[in-house]
Amino acid sequence: MIDSRPSKDGASIRRRRECLGCATRFTTYEALERAELRVVKRDGRRELLDRQKLLNSIAKACEKRPVAFEDLEGAVEEILQELEAAQDREVTSRILGAHVMGALHRLDPVAYVRYASVYREFQEVGDFIEEIESLERRVARTPDQKELFQA
Repeated sequence: MIDSRPSKDGASIRRRRECLGCATRFTTYEALERAELRVVKRDGRRELLDRQKLLNSIAKACEKRPVAFEDLEGAVEEILQELEAAQDREVTSRILGAHVMGALHRLDPVAYVRYASVYREFQEVGDFIEEIESLERRVARTPDQKELFQA
């Protein structure tokens, strides 16, 4: 081995190696093997937790918002680490949704309300108003922040 360092994403280790027989150099990447997590859906179906599907749902909520893609990836990684730390092989879609809403709450309040509207199946405008009002009560606002909703 010639060189070893963390990869750009920090999730794996990049190693430069050289064949002792022919002196050819090559690169290998080593990553921690993750336990397979399953999501138990509302209807009882079970499916593998798909990292890309999770990232897509968070990205959809943050569409046209000032949130960097790296922050989205960081949120997904944080959610996966929290779920793996619980050491359960299965997680309900309700718990997964709560983790996503927590991450979005920290990233962007508008994205949070967007996700909550789908996740909690808002049926009318009043549902949005209640969620925004509860969000405003939970978030300590600074003077330069705009109101999310005006009565």
